[in-house]
Amino acid sequence: MRRTHYALALMIICSLAGCSGGQSAADALGSNADTLPAIDGDRLLAHIKVLASDSFQGRLPGTEGEERTVKYLEAQFKQLGLKPGNTDGSYIQKVPLVGITPDPSAALLVEIKGGKKLTFKFRDDVVAWTKHVAPLASITNSDIVFVGYGVEAPEFQWDDFKGLDVSGKTLVMLVNDPPVPDPKNPAALDSTVFGGRAMTYYGRWTYKYEMGAKKHAAAVLIVHETGPSGYPFAVVQGKTGEQFDLVTPDQNAGRSAIEGWIALDKAKEMFALAGQDFDALKKAAGTRAFKPVALGLSASMTIHNKLRVIDSRNVVAKLEGSDPKLADEYVVYTGHWDHFGIGQKINCDSIYNGAVDNASGTAALLELARAYTQLKTPPKRSILFLSVTAEEQGLLGSQYYAVTPIYPLAKTLADINIDGLGFAGKTKDLTLIGYGASDLDDYAKQAASEQGRTIRPDPEPEKGYYYRSDHFNFAKQGVPALDAESGIDVIGKPAGFGMQARERYVAEDYHKPSDDVKPDWDLSGAVQDVQLVLTVGYRVAQSAKYPEWRPGNEFRAIRDAQLKAAGK
Repeated sequence: MRRTHYALALMIICSLAGCSGGQSAADALGSNADTLPAIDGDRLLAHIKVLASDSFQGRLPGTEGEERTVKYLEAQFKQLGLKPGNTDGSYIQKVPLVGITPDPSAALLVEIKGGKKLTFKFRDDVVAWTKHVAPLASITNSDIVFVGYGVEAPEFQWDDFKGLDVSGKTLVMLVNDPPVPDPKNPAALDSTVFGGRAMTYYGRWTYKYEMGAKKHAAAVLIVHETGPSGYPFAVVQGKTGEQFDLVTPDQNAGRSAIEGWIALDKAKEMFALAGQDFDALKKAAGTRAFKPVALGLSASMTIHNKLRVIDSRNVVAKLEGSDPKLADEYVVYTGHWDHFGIGQKINCDSIYNGAVDNASGTAALLELARAYTQLKTPPKRSILFLSVTAEEQGLLGSQYYAVTPIYPLAKTLADINIDGLGFAGKTKDLTLIGYGASDLDDYAKQAASEQGRTIRPDPEPEKGYYYRSDHFNFAKQGVPALDAESGIDVIGKPAGFGMQARERYVAEDYHKPSDDVKPDWDLSGAVQDVQLVLTVGYRVAQSAKYPEWRPGNEFRAIRDAQLKAAGK
């Protein structure tokens, strides 16, 4: 869910209430004449050490770890003199969650007519759950249908279902977008279809489960592949404990009864049982001509659940804008405070401290708040510091804020989301995820240039990082989004060092107890990146021109309608 970068993941989501005409975005950026407070690396590290300490128990929502984290954040915001961010006079926005813990004795049984059976062992072969708020969920002799990538995309003339009624069936899908070859260069992907190498939302596992619900499927099982997924199966195995979801009026009954992942090797066994070749069907699924394949198999599984309903908390603080005419407009900084708590023991450690993910981003939020309070004059618009819950459970805290905002999204200028800092040192570059999405690229480009850095697009666009952190919930509501993170060209290090550091973090520490404060961290790059988002957010708050989505962007129409409804 969160992005898996060993680097700063800053998402700048700018929803700028309707300005028209006048200045260009580039003219509105400000300049290096801005005198802004310096980011303090020692303070960053001190906050990270507290938040990632064993005493915070991995910061899982609904535990003592949440209590300690929320108290710490409230105390820090109060100490800085920031006002409560909620209109009820508190620093808290309650987020209603239901926690669902599956019984690990569950197993997936696949049968072929004639009696042959294949058992998928829970956690080893299948990681499955239900979001139904019920003591159990089950499927019994549900016909299994392979639906390729499970995509319906009219704009690309793509339909993996071809009108087939799959209600009550178990759908097996591939992760990521269909890889459509470039007709002029078959070795490359067609950039005009699903973004080419760059993942679109159609490739995200969340979309796959949404399609299952839309099609009234009994179950959706995604075949896990490390490359297309962007992380190993061990990360998926971390989802075998309690999972949270927002409480909905229908108790999530509209979703498929069972959702989950199956390991690649076991999936191939299943296809072989059906007399099918997995690799051949995967290749066929990468074409528009693909049609669903009934495997002649049935699936049965029962998951018993433990349930609890809690009010988790987003923590929110506010710095009032200095211009009375603009103080009711906001730049929002976000970072998720939660992680996975205490879980499966790995190398004698069971506390998932989440130092990079996302104690570092939460520390950055606090250090940004301190920097803003050091300004002689606050920016014209107000600044909101929003530390959200349950990102690791599916971006739930930011989703709740985005659909029930404290302040109107039409007056929300920017969300700058920080989901992990980089600790490999200063870089010569800045990575923009989704480069070209909005005018906010210009803000980041100028601020980077003033640091002597260049801009590069996402080096791993196929992993869909744009859709994997809290900024995305703002974007889905129409708020323009810029997703920036620190670069990979580390100063003073050999070529490839930055990518190797990122890959090592994903392989060894991401969503594992080993995500701790490391003795070899170099905070100079983290300081550089936080200073950059301070500059960008300040300039957006001062700007006379509201950034917009670029023409053709998927979220532009939503934003235009939002501003029109608000009379902007």
